[in-house]
Amino acid sequence: MENMKSWGKLIFSRSSWILMVVLLLSACSEHKNDKQTLPKNEEQPAFGNKTEKQLADHLEIPWSITKKDNMFFISERHGTITSIDEHTGEKKQLPVILQKNLYTGGEGGFLGLELIPNTDLEAFAYHTYEEDGEILNRVIRIVKDTDAWREIAILMEEIPGTQIHNGGRIKIGPDQKLYITAGDAANPESAQSTENLSGKILRIEFDGSIPNDNPIKDSPIYSYGHRNPQGLAWSEKGQLYETEHGQSAHDEINIISSGKNYGWPDIQGDEQKAGMESPIFHTNGNTWAPSGTVYHQGKLYIASLRGEALRVYDLKKNEASIMFEGYGRIRDILIDGDFLYFITNNTDGRGNPAENDDRLIKIDLK
Repeated sequence: MENMKSWGKLIFSRSSWILMVVLLLSACSEHKNDKQTLPKNEEQPAFGNKTEKQLADHLEIPWSITKKDNMFFISERHGTITSIDEHTGEKKQLPVILQKNLYTGGEGGFLGLELIPNTDLEAFAYHTYEEDGEILNRVIRIVKDTDAWREIAILMEEIPGTQIHNGGRIKIGPDQKLYITAGDAANPESAQSTENLSGKILRIEFDGSIPNDNPIKDSPIYSYGHRNPQGLAWSEKGQLYETEHGQSAHDEINIISSGKNYGWPDIQGDEQKAGMESPIFHTNGNTWAPSGTVYHQGKLYIASLRGEALRVYDLKKNEASIMFEGYGRIRDILIDGDFLYFITNNTDGRGNPAENDDRLIKIDLK
């Protein structure tokens, strides 16, 4: 307004009008490019024009994405693993032969998948099953044969499950331990009990045994008080970050430390309670439904389901932004070199699938 008042004092000759137009255009341009400083827990607008390339389509409810050399291996909830050659685009789907029947109701199914380093083609996997009328989850080791992937070892069974909140992410940490996310199985109070595996991050050896340095003796529990964790990622210094589905649009990003209690269901969002950890970020009334998460150069890249976007959380600035959207629900992501890969999840019954869903997409980060 002060500028407008000063301009109002000008004698509007023809040259003055030209000058005013130039100044206005310049001011609009500068304002448009100014970086916005937003309050904590608010998202910045989408930024940049990222170049994407579709590597595969018609995937069948994909859940985890892994990669070895130029080959992707993607778990699919109904019990298959699809391999995709990045160079040729060749796609091959193989069944997973399990020792216990796969349960695919609700959010269950064949979920987490993590390739095991220094093996020809072996992997850890997490899947839902039903036994004596009870829905449960288990962690197994599988190997790729010519015509199928086959279960060869059981690492853990009887992780509580139900139609919702099965967790399901498995990742190998920098300490060469296997980390597993277990949801609260729709029983919130169980997340506070260290006698129950639901609502936890679990940590075991590759053979299923309990590490000697776990916080609770002879227990796989690494942290507790979680609702439905689905993202695990480590910084270059070994710090573990986790993303989880909160209640009432309070999805969370947490710094995970051994033996800590992350509060569910007693606290969420900015709430605090003695002996419990609050998240470093929560979505503050918005719903992301965060899933697979990757750390890269000081930022967390987060797949979001209901939020239908690839999000970035800058750990130093405590700012969240939308990096990429337009493909619907995003389940998992992977970064390899200068490229980010993600899988959509529109065929899971909660999305609006396009004719060629679900898809594997590649983004150039440069």
